[in-house]
Amino acid sequence: MRIYETMFIVKPDITEEERENIANGVVEFLKEKLGAQVDNVDRWGIKKTAYPLKKYNEADYTVVYFRGEGLELTSLESYFKVRPEFLRWQTFRRIDLEKKEKKQSGKVEVSENTEKVEE
Repeated sequence: MRIYETMFIVKPDITEEERENIANGVVEFLKEKLGAQVDNVDRWGIKKTAYPLKKYNEADYTVVYFRGEGLELTSLESYFKVRPEFLRWQTFRRIDLEKKEKKQSGKVEVSENTEKVEE
């Protein structure tokens, strides 16, 4: 199963409740439309941006970790494009987390299959 991370930046001039609803909407889209399993939603809140985005020097940041097989990520990109609240977004595959998880599961399998030999 592939692991993905998406970060999106939302305009800061909308209310906190609306920004929370936007983040929840992304999670619901991932679950219902893409069939993804959402592992973690990390809301950073309003932070200063490195450079002005449109007319904003601050923005609301959210990071979502999710997993799935054969996900159609272009529909997620389209979701971000049609909503004017999103200033920026980035989605990428986390191969490092996949390798780490595979390595940990491999160690567990080895330890379960070994027998303790008493002398």
